[in-house]
Amino acid sequence: MTVFGSVRSARAPRAAVAAENPAVPLTDTTLLDALGISKNLSGTNVTEITALGVPAVWRAMQVSCNVPAALPLHGYREVENARVRAVGHSARLLDDPHPDMTPFELWQTAFFHKRGWGNAYLRKLRNPLGQVVELWPIYPNRVKVGRESEGGRKVYSIDGGREVLSDNEILHLPGLGYDGICGVSPIRAARESIGMALAAQEYGARLFGSGSLATGVLQTEQRLTQRQADQLAARWKDKRTGLESAHGTVVLDKGATFQQLSINPDDAQFLESRRFQVVEVCRWFGIPPFLMFETEKSTSWGTGLEQQALGWVKFDLGPELTAMEQRLTKHVLRPTPIYAKYALEGLLRGDSAARAAFYKSMWELGALSTNEIRAYEEQSPVEGGDVRYRPLNFGELGTTDNGSTDESAPAAPDRPEPARPAQLAPVPTIQEERYA
Repeated sequence: MTVFGSVRSARAPRAAVAAENPAVPLTDTTLLDALGISKNLSGTNVTEITALGVPAVWRAMQVSCNVPAALPLHGYREVENARVRAVGHSARLLDDPHPDMTPFELWQTAFFHKRGWGNAYLRKLRNPLGQVVELWPIYPNRVKVGRESEGGRKVYSIDGGREVLSDNEILHLPGLGYDGICGVSPIRAARESIGMALAAQEYGARLFGSGSLATGVLQTEQRLTQRQADQLAARWKDKRTGLESAHGTVVLDKGATFQQLSINPDDAQFLESRRFQVVEVCRWFGIPPFLMFETEKSTSWGTGLEQQALGWVKFDLGPELTAMEQRLTKHVLRPTPIYAKYALEGLLRGDSAARAAFYKSMWELGALSTNEIRAYEEQSPVEGGDVRYRPLNFGELGTTDNGSTDESAPAAPDRPEPARPAQLAPVPTIQEERYA
């Protein structure tokens, strides 16, 4: 494919590409998918927006977007093998990347797009010097991404081809994917699981909205005409439909009786299926159940929850942050030697007792000073707090307590070797006894 041909294919709408491809059959599923409508076996329409109607999905999106957006994000540079907080234009961009939105709101939107659609796109606005000064989020449905050719640069088609931009104008944050170009939408991948949750939710709403917890038949020993049967059914529906009619009393005439046919929803494990969907969403989004307020089958004690939270930060949130740091460093902060880094100390630190024990050990070893500890606790520095201490019984090999080396230290006076008592002799070895 030529460069211009691939760009045209990137500009073409998704439905047109599917319709023109003879390898893609024109079925209901492919047409609905091309139009952005994702049908599943449960019969519900699962999209990135409709999935938010499931409480577990909303909570999963809330946790996975709010936590990383709230973390401090700073620029650093290496100076003599030490990490130093960067100042200047790049540091100001990370502190305030948008003229209207706060940094939390901007990164919350970016993570929401990434977790919902699998990709986040931000427009780079540059000053006359070519430096990125602002980042503007773009709704993911407006963007189609591809490559100009095999091994060529990535191109981004905006609004069906009205604009074709490159990495120089777009900051692309892809999620987990399989082609190295764009990420896969977790909600689209989990449409069957989320569809079941939507179906169960709709079933429960219809069940309680009708005001009747069971369906059945009205029986009478009299022979009724069709009109009389319709009138009896309409009367029953009028008296038993709606929340205002729940637990009410219905008077039936003509010897009519009501016989229940359906089983109780609790017996059909309706509530259990709803609880299972919460755990399923946790698996899809990589979030511990206790953060979704599901603690029935897990510990609710502080230590156990703390370890689960640390595991989530290490195995799920940590890789997401690493990907964000590398993207910002490569596509926003370069060619400067500054790199982006999240501060995770607030998430990784334990309770007050554990922090106090850790700080005490690090202070006694000289690894942290008083002011460094106060900085971790967001306290102002104190005078003389930058001095580091070490135990007097510890020291570097080859030095004395005052820090001088053995060569500069005064030599100790020679002491005569103590005389060996005459009655004491070396203990003979076995061979000496054998050949004596």
